[in-house]
Amino acid sequence: MLIRTRRDFLRDTVRTATALGATSMLSKFGTMNALAAPTSGGYQALVCIFLSGGNDGHNTVIPVSTAQQNYSLYAQGRQGLALAQGSLLPIAHGNDVYGLHPSMPEMQQLYNQGTMAVLANVGNLVQPLNRDAYLTNNLAIVPSALFSHSDQSSQWQSAIPNGIASSGWGGRITDLMQGTNSSAVFPPITITSDCGLFCTGQQTFPATVPPPIPGFPGATGMATITGIQNAPATAAGMQQLLTFDNGLQLVQAGNAVITRGNNYANTLTGLLQKSTLTTAFPANNPLAAQLQTVANVMSVRSQLGLTRQIFFCDFGSFDTHGAQLETQQALLQQLSQAVLAFYQATQELGIAQSVTTFTASEFGRTLNPSGTDGSDHAWGNHHFILGGGVKGGTFYGTFPSLVLGSENDANSRGTLIPTTALAQYGATLAQWFGVSAANLPSVFPNIGSFSASNLGFLG
Repeated sequence: MLIRTRRDFLRDTVRTATALGATSMLSKFGTMNALAAPTSGGYQALVCIFLSGGNDGHNTVIPVSTAQQNYSLYAQGRQGLALAQGSLLPIAHGNDVYGLHPSMPEMQQLYNQGTMAVLANVGNLVQPLNRDAYLTNNLAIVPSALFSHSDQSSQWQSAIPNGIASSGWGGRITDLMQGTNSSAVFPPITITSDCGLFCTGQQTFPATVPPPIPGFPGATGMATITGIQNAPATAAGMQQLLTFDNGLQLVQAGNAVITRGNNYANTLTGLLQKSTLTTAFPANNPLAAQLQTVANVMSVRSQLGLTRQIFFCDFGSFDTHGAQLETQQALLQQLSQAVLAFYQATQELGIAQSVTTFTASEFGRTLNPSGTDGSDHAWGNHHFILGGGVKGGTFYGTFPSLVLGSENDANSRGTLIPTTALAQYGATLAQWFGVSAANLPSVFPNIGSFSASNLGFLG
């Protein structure tokens, strides 16, 4: 027999409401955290693009000619997965030359104009770790279930590397920043697709705003429940069902969630119909559709009463055990085209300096191939941060050695031991967003294990 909790029921009720065309919302929205004082300052937003499946960072950012290594060392480890040197898109880090995947010219443009940075070899860590310590098999110092998709996705999104979490770091940041959104009429966290723990706080929960449905007009895929706006009798009947007191608290709670979701849907839909955003986003690109929705919601931020917003976009199919070259080429092309369009939209809205977009993924992949056309689950990975406030055109963190079995390799296949921790990555973003250094441990419990809590990629 399947045992269902109250949270399970409410979560599924929310998803049902969304499927019917309503924005979902499950929260104590408006309940102020007594410890969260209002923070001064203008609008700011964080946009997380989660590359589900584990993007292959080795073919995303490649050393060409650096003080420590060169293309030939990369090609030796990559074997049949190596990209041709002449196809790489060059980017400079001081005197070192790296190459981006050839399908990412838009991101090369953003990097070269100083609005995008690379964070090298970042990953989930309990504490700083080297090869010798890892090989002691001391499980207390290694993230649990290290190479599992589900576990590492949850740990990346919760920032809890060796325990069970009920909230995510995006949600906990929002909890702390509630005072900045005291006049809001809409939730501060918005998701455009599925989201795990990242979006869930202890006082706040996200709203779901799906992207446009192909073939249907409108700013987003949101609408009110079918027929209600044009059928007064249906609307009245629905309202009676939702307000009927049947004595069952659980059902009444579910009804309240649907009602709240409908109210949020109606509020946002009405505002988005007046959006004047004109930036063109690429067609037939699922990430671009999500980011266009994010930009549309940002365009009505003032009417929603929001001065701090967090967005989560899930972009999948990066689990490339086979057919990696062709699969990753298409995915990275979509990523590159989508983020450029989104950055241009923030420029149109006059908030480019106030929006920081960053990538995440549950883990990287092995340098050494799996067979001839794929790679296996690994650990450390390279990520991108972009926006007008980013100190771009450079690398942060430490680029790892690509020598198999080196000090950066957890085994002998190029399974990178991270040299920068997820907690440091997130803490840098959180502080830019307004979280005080004193409050960082409530968001990233193990941040004290690392020497730096701010990596410096944001002004």
